[in-house]
Amino acid sequence: MRYRFALPGRGSGRTARRMVGAAAVCVTMAGLLSAPALAAPQPHTGTATAAPRRAVPLPPPTGATTTATERPAGQARRLSPAQLPPQAPTPARSQDAGRNAKAGSCTPADFGSHTGSALVSFVKASSRGCVNTLFSVTGKDARDVFRQPQMLTVANAFKSSASQYRGDNSGSLEQLVLFLRAGYYVQFNHSGDVGAYTSRLTTAVTAGLDTFFGRSHSRDVSAANGDILGETVILTDSADQQGHYLYVYRRLLNDYDSSYDSVDSMIRAVNDVYTPLWRGNWNPEYVKAVEADPRIIDTLYDFALANTDQLGTDLAFLDSNAGMNVARYVEHPELRDIVRPLAKDLLDETEIGGPTAGLWVAVATQLNYYDSANCSHYDVCDLPDKLTKAVLPTIHRCDAHVTIRAQSLTTADFDAACASVLHQDAAFRSLVKADGPIPGQYVSTIQLVVFAGRADYQTYAGAIYGISTDNGGITLEGDPSDPANQATSIMYQKDYDDGFVARIWNLNHEYTHLLDARDDMKGDFTQQISVPDVWWIEGLAEYVSYSYRALADQGAVQEAEKHTYKLSTLFENTYDNSDVTRTYPWGYLAVRYMTEKHPDDIQRMLARFRVGDYAGGYAVYHDGIGTRYDADFDQWLTECAAGACAKPASV
Repeated sequence: MRYRFALPGRGSGRTARRMVGAAAVCVTMAGLLSAPALAAPQPHTGTATAAPRRAVPLPPPTGATTTATERPAGQARRLSPAQLPPQAPTPARSQDAGRNAKAGSCTPADFGSHTGSALVSFVKASSRGCVNTLFSVTGKDARDVFRQPQMLTVANAFKSSASQYRGDNSGSLEQLVLFLRAGYYVQFNHSGDVGAYTSRLTTAVTAGLDTFFGRSHSRDVSAANGDILGETVILTDSADQQGHYLYVYRRLLNDYDSSYDSVDSMIRAVNDVYTPLWRGNWNPEYVKAVEADPRIIDTLYDFALANTDQLGTDLAFLDSNAGMNVARYVEHPELRDIVRPLAKDLLDETEIGGPTAGLWVAVATQLNYYDSANCSHYDVCDLPDKLTKAVLPTIHRCDAHVTIRAQSLTTADFDAACASVLHQDAAFRSLVKADGPIPGQYVSTIQLVVFAGRADYQTYAGAIYGISTDNGGITLEGDPSDPANQATSIMYQKDYDDGFVARIWNLNHEYTHLLDARDDMKGDFTQQISVPDVWWIEGLAEYVSYSYRALADQGAVQEAEKHTYKLSTLFENTYDNSDVTRTYPWGYLAVRYMTEKHPDDIQRMLARFRVGDYAGGYAVYHDGIGTRYDADFDQWLTECAAGACAKPASV
């Protein structure tokens, strides 16, 4: 543990808080024997002193580990704190090319056609990137790859390899763990395809986990162990064994010290602990385990106080996530007497602004949501409004329809940003040949929100706007059928100039989403993505952003020379089946090709989208075009990579 400074008032107050918590444990434990069983994933019921917990579906297990960038993102609606997981490092878990490359044949059939020892050998011989592709399988492929006998085979191999773990991947343990994680993820989302999993699988996976965590090398502070340790910690969550591994989570948090800071994968492995601690709140067995042994709450509290020196740095998420998990336990009636004083103490030791804000906001968000009846005790009532007034004080009106709310933009910044987006309207409509807003589509009232930097965006945007912040900006279109609707794009300034006006990252990309929703795509975001059309939604935003700013998309040009995707494959893009590369640079390439080579097809598609006929619009390119343009697209990619795309497109 690290203490940058002595925290005032921790002496006798801390002892008193522990005594209160200990007394509460005795009372709670006495009542556990007669407590009614809880049916997963139904929420706990609040008491008279706290508002009931809102019903939120159980989040799926953690999906594929992909490399994130500061790309923008879309979101259908505001999310509650219960739907926002702990913060992750950015970019996502690092992977070297050798571990992530998809060498050789890598298809679901390659895995599904093997059984027994042949399956184990194939999984072990596969690259991590290859196994990672299995998170997206469905239908017959899902059953062939992940039916229970296949999972049992790999689980038994996991135990065998774990028994010889030396702190590295010489036994291909990482691929085995990743396969099991993918199986749980696919079965959760497509149980009808995969079939049921029984306690036999839980027993087999738990045996492997016990073996791994029992090896001394699982505590090595090294890059190799960090990669495997993190994946294995996440597997404890995928298997819903969070309560069984409380000792592992405590051990990881207690073992952490400054020696980890230079080892990226070890930092990520420690942070991975917060996933099962958060998601376990939907698992009644986990909640019972914490009630029976609440030491994890003190461990998190101690970690949060001991590592406040991380706040305001690139490692701030480690500390704020600890505080978030402390406060999250207040939703459980049996734990409230323990949690309330500790959470209040974390608030008292931090501030709404400045370097400690990350921890303050993380704790306050949970308390305001799960203990709203007592919000005045914590001084967190009306939290989004409280944060907005503190952090986004300046409002600038561009015209009657567009407003910018900002943390620290100058007058010159406001003027430049307004000019940029207002002039973009005409360029956009010229490209898509729109006559004006879709009748009854209320997306013309627009608010652009700009935080001073990524750290502030990650600290405040989730609490204020209910958005995920593992991205470079996000747009909420709201309810376009409501005449009072206000569409909002939330962004931040970068600390260097990379071509965006006033350094507002993704300004023109996000504004394009709003224009597209206003003029081209009837209905809300959920309706818009009811068919595979992400190639258009994100590809258009990239294409307009670069073209309007008279820039070539060099990343897309580099991708073009790889010839990775057919056009017909890109037509099937969804947010679930596409990584950032397929979504953004390849979306740009698809839209640029179709706009420049086949504008009539674009108009036929948009004619259907504009009346809300998404199936009809999808049919234009899925059925009407199909694979017909694939060969020409491939030739165009060659020309693009050779220099044709180096010149900015004209918008």
